[in-house]
Amino acid sequence: MPKVIHYRDKCIGCGVCYEQQPGRWRMSKKDGKATLIKGVRKKEVYVLELPADETEKTKEVALACPVRVIKVS
Repeated sequence: MPKVIHYRDKCIGCGVCYEQQPGRWRMSKKDGKATLIKGVRKKEVYVLELPADETEKTKEVALACPVRVIKVS
């Protein structure tokens, strides 16, 4: 099953991920950075197994991220 990996500490809070996939991302009111909904923190990253029907859209979001802090494996 594919996974999305979010390097949240390097996020600049541009909101592109939230705009393109609001069901998977939210913007933190505390620090302005994106948060991967239901992501599990593992060391310095957040990881979430993706349903197959979200994989392509999440890949598009990863490509749209200007600082490339979202990866899909």
